[in-house]
Amino acid sequence: MVSASYEGRIAAMRFDMHCHTKEGSIDAKISLTEYVLHLKELGYDGMLLTDHNSYKGYRWYLRNKENEEFQNFTIFKGIEYDTCDGGHILIVMPEDVRIPILKLRGLPVRLLIEIVHAFHGILGPAHPTGEKYMSITNCKYYSRHPEILREFDFMEIYNSCITPEENKAAALLAQRYGLPGIAGSDSHKTDCVGLAYTDFDRPVRSESDLIRYMTQEQPALSCGGSHYPGSNRDHLGAAYDFMLRLFYLYNRASGFFRRSRREIEIEELLALSDNLMQRIQEVQLFKLLQQQFRSRGRRKRVQRQFQYHREINAAHCLTNRSANSGLE
Repeated sequence: MVSASYEGRIAAMRFDMHCHTKEGSIDAKISLTEYVLHLKELGYDGMLLTDHNSYKGYRWYLRNKENEEFQNFTIFKGIEYDTCDGGHILIVMPEDVRIPILKLRGLPVRLLIEIVHAFHGILGPAHPTGEKYMSITNCKYYSRHPEILREFDFMEIYNSCITPEENKAAALLAQRYGLPGIAGSDSHKTDCVGLAYTDFDRPVRSESDLIRYMTQEQPALSCGGSHYPGSNRDHLGAAYDFMLRLFYLYNRASGFFRRSRREIEIEELLALSDNLMQRIQEVQLFKLLQQQFRSRGRRKRVQRQFQYHREINAAHCLTNRSANSGLE
């Protein structure tokens, strides 16, 4: 069991911060209604809905949120995103922000961070010390750039579906990089629901509330849980390594087939946000962005877009300097 130094604090709200439902995740066996009823029985106040590269489960909730079982229970809109080089990442965006690219797996983790932060969201590695391909510390990008962890807003330090040793390693990693820790059951089945908890010391009612809470200097979180013995790793043994390789190939192929759509979405995001343009102007990030486009025409168009942005900013700065000089 892992818990923060705040264990013993009376919690204002208790959440499961990593949840999958069959309405949104193809590998989940439990409905959102069942999930909520189980958590309510266990005394939970809410959950973070983190279906794989999908908001389908949350959209289903919005259509049915007046149902009795959802009353007096908070459901946050989140997503578990499959990067091409950094494993699974949990993301929470403000409730009024809609970014379709988060449903299109395959972005590099470095670019994903810039996109989420440009639109005022938060993100953190799921099960960061867990399985190969799915967990950031077992991906190639981390081995080359371990400092990437400083760019996240939180880290999942307890996940019921990985081993106690891996969770301890995640907690130490979060402490080393000064990241708030959360816990989630990562439930895909009924018997895993509620095996992890994250306690907040004050009411958190919306995604914006959660983002503000997690980005304050020292959020007062308490989290922990118990190990789920029914995971695929426990059941499949040596065959699990083979399944992981199949997942890796599936993830890469799925990301490849969504590449054209990601290109369109990236262009739209750049047009929407000066903040994102400014973040990506750093040379290495711009090269990473250019690699997302297959066609030379699109690469040149984006390059012209950035050049125009630089010229506008330079003219704006010159105008401001002139105005200030006149005042002096």
